[in-house]
Amino acid sequence: MHSGPGALPWDSLLDTEAAIAFTQQLVRLRTVNSEGAESVERPAAELVSELFTRFGWEHTFSEVAPGRPNVVAVVEGGGGPGPTLMFEGHTDVVTEGDPADWSVDPYGAEIRDGKMWGRGTADMKSGVAAMIYGVRALQQAGPFPGRVVLGVMADEEGMMLGAKAFAASPLAAEVDGVIVCEPEGYEVCTSARGGIRLRLDLTGVMAHGAMPQEGRSPIAAGARIVEALGAVQEWATVRFGSHPHAGEVTVTPTVLLGGDPDQLNVIPAHGVVGVDVRTIPGTDHAELTERIRTTAEQAAEAFGVGVRLTVVDDRPAIEIAEDHPVVRGLVAAHTQVHGSAPAFGAVPGTTDGTILTRDAGLPTAVYGPGGKWIAHQKDEFVEVREIGEYARVYAAAAQHFLTAGKDGAAA
Repeated sequence: MHSGPGALPWDSLLDTEAAIAFTQQLVRLRTVNSEGAESVERPAAELVSELFTRFGWEHTFSEVAPGRPNVVAVVEGGGGPGPTLMFEGHTDVVTEGDPADWSVDPYGAEIRDGKMWGRGTADMKSGVAAMIYGVRALQQAGPFPGRVVLGVMADEEGMMLGAKAFAASPLAAEVDGVIVCEPEGYEVCTSARGGIRLRLDLTGVMAHGAMPQEGRSPIAAGARIVEALGAVQEWATVRFGSHPHAGEVTVTPTVLLGGDPDQLNVIPAHGVVGVDVRTIPGTDHAELTERIRTTAEQAAEAFGVGVRLTVVDDRPAIEIAEDHPVVRGLVAAHTQVHGSAPAFGAVPGTTDGTILTRDAGLPTAVYGPGGKWIAHQKDEFVEVREIGEYARVYAAAAQHFLTAGKDGAAA
């Protein structure tokens, strides 16, 4: 039970210990998203569905790919008409890599030194638990206007199939605001950087390593392209400027492939350069992609190597106004719980919120437990106290947003 100026009417109803235990249950399920995998999220989705059933929440359990379900609940406030607020999270995680690199069991969910350790603790199974138990406490505290949607999605760490499926659903059209519960270290993120994943396929001519004059090397061309991409990033900084939270456009080579390690005396005919581009609000993706294409072609031309560019994925940068009702609700809630206003920030990468905004036009803010820079690293952890803290903020944010109405005016 909390007391003092930060006390909230549902504090005595918030089962923080259950939220912590539920986080541990989720983390102990190895829901790693990998190419071609099936049934990645099913065990976690079933756990979420069982909890929703126990709470008496009507929900759907729908596959977006074989064995990969979205679980979506609608919690009616019982307090008359009002807006619809959505909390969103995902159940898949990235690989733990080599477990020997960890100082803890990656799926042990061990609690030590006030931290819960393991893959997915921050990104983002603690966020899923906090949003569920925060909404449960709000519901038990009494009627509220409108309703809350809880979306627990599949495939966020891949092609975001879960978010794409929800964005295309009739329910998405009824949502007035979204809080994505990704780890952002107490920041209210009103923007998220966009992402363009590019593949450059290089075609040269195979030759003997002793006779380089007879070949056209995609390796040499690839190295020149990697070097030239630095100039593209400099151009993008001048062309698109800097964002106060999202920073500047980055153009990062991530793959350089060519040749066979068992054939060190052969110049290969083919190679690949992979590029991860991160953009800021206001970036023209088509212009930037074309700049990368022409730069790569010019760099490879000196070696007589052809270039084919493929856009593997293209996600825009998104932004929500700091005075939007969903942001105002979050700021008021954070201030109520912590006694001071939160900082604004930007998501370094993309989230399901990117898709919800792009495909369904949903205004989205990102705010959740865990450090902003801890995701996808070894020895991932979340501060245990944050699970309860964020659950309290989520309940308060929902109360502020739903009672203010769609335009944010006082009810």
